[in-house]
Amino acid sequence: MTKLTEHFTLNEMTVTSTGLNNQPTPAHLANLKVAAAGMEKVRAALGKPILVNSAYRSAAVNRRVGGVPTSAHCQGYAVDFRVKGMTPLEICRAIVAAGIKFDQLIEEGTWTHISFAPALRGIVLTMRNGKYTAGLRD
Repeated sequence: MTKLTEHFTLNEMTVTSTGLNNQPTPAHLANLKVAAAGMEKVRAALGKPILVNSAYRSAAVNRRVGGVPTSAHCQGYAVDFRVKGMTPLEICRAIVAAGIKFDQLIEEGTWTHISFAPALRGIVLTMRNGKYTAGLRD
């Protein structure tokens, strides 16, 4: 089991149920380490373990799951996750309140998406019915 950081492993950051090869290149692995370091900050701010749904996606995996070709998941910078006992809205609010630097933070209804792409634009969105709106919505 290869650890990327104290609490995040390569296996959980490359998990896929598609059956397709999802091994990162060395460049993507370096990006995954950036994402895992960011997730350590999220974990510390929330004070709870993180359940990773999806992080790195090879191009084939991304196509299979319907991701956009420009997804930060394909670069290894994005993580979709859940936290037991917290709603995605509570998670997003806590991340913003903690001042954690991110590129995108999206409250997706049943999970939270966060990207640590280098631009660190701080974009916060809510997604409902396939549509994105700026900010967090109840």
